[in-house]
Amino acid sequence: MFKFLQTFFTILGVIFFLILLGAGVFWFMVFGNSKSLPIPVTLPIQKNDVPAGTNVSASNDNHPLLNTEQEKTLTSIGIDPATLPTQISPEQEQCFIAALGIEKVNAIKAGQVPDAMDIFKARDCVGL
Repeated sequence: MFKFLQTFFTILGVIFFLILLGAGVFWFMVFGNSKSLPIPVTLPIQKNDVPAGTNVSASNDNHPLLNTEQEKTLTSIGIDPATLPTQISPEQEQCFIAALGIEKVNAIKAGQVPDAMDIFKARDCVGL
């Protein structure tokens, strides 16, 4: 009987270890290579919160491919639109399509404002 219990608990221990190892690998694959928080956080920028010398004016055109609302959204989550590329290569567009889907890419091209999750998903396409 003792041998049976010893074998039973050894097998349970191995299974538990494999589950923990799998969870650790999953966590690293999903969140380990991230440059930002796993949960996107958007905070409104108040005029008093902006460091001196930073221009967040909605009328300032920082990027020729983005409309004012898209620029404002990027600025509100801490991305300077002026640092984004002004031309999209076919490889980058395919990366956007793979990350967001063709419908979402077409909607953003038409002027829809991307949300924080869209930006999080497509951050690797432009090197954010």
